[in-house]
Amino acid sequence: MNLVKCEELTKTYGSGDTRVMALRGVDLDILEGELFMLVGPSGSGKTTLISIIAAIMDQDSGKCAVLGNDLRSMNQKRKSRFRGTSIGYVFQVFNLLPALSACENVAVPLLINGVGRREAQTRAKALLDRVGLGERADSLPRQLSGGQQQRVAIARALVHDPKLVVCDEPTSNLDQAAGKIIMETLRQMAQKPDRAIIVVTHDQRIFPYADRIARMEDGKIIEVIAGKEKDALR
Repeated sequence: MNLVKCEELTKTYGSGDTRVMALRGVDLDILEGELFMLVGPSGSGKTTLISIIAAIMDQDSGKCAVLGNDLRSMNQKRKSRFRGTSIGYVFQVFNLLPALSACENVAVPLLINGVGRREAQTRAKALLDRVGLGERADSLPRQLSGGQQQRVAIARALVHDPKLVVCDEPTSNLDQAAGKIIMETLRQMAQKPDRAIIVVTHDQRIFPYADRIARMEDGKIIEVIAGKEKDALR
């Protein structure tokens, strides 16, 4: 079953001499139960593509259906609700709220969705334990290292158990041990019913976790290979 289906997606930034075509007719299917990776040089369109899939940005043309929903048919209110319940997004910039503890930051999506504060904090602490930060649950973001902040951001994206998780460089600031914890957590989530994970990465260490890997260049997907064929991308 396709949880994401993109057809002929295009996206352009700017106009005239500053016009940049970020996506040039992208076709892509993401399957249920799949951990799918996007690789390629900076500026190849990876972040633009996942921003459209995550209902953060609109395409110029083409179709994008996510979890059976045509994103262009949604108004902004429906998109916001859809993101809040069905999508988890891990940004390259962590976007943690500086006045809130790690636990409170992770609990935010649950509170927005109407979960009671006590239950939200219990679930947030459990997920922080899972990513190896249980002892730092009460720490403010400024008291955490970059890698620790990254793990808080990942926990926040996962805490509401979304059906689709979209990650932009989730292991870029992590050592091998922390990266392994994160990727094993994502791998387990992808295997739940009606779930899928999309990871944009330059980190070759995590290629073995992928079911499939797509390589992008100049706004197009050049090839898609099985994760077991990862050596072809090196």
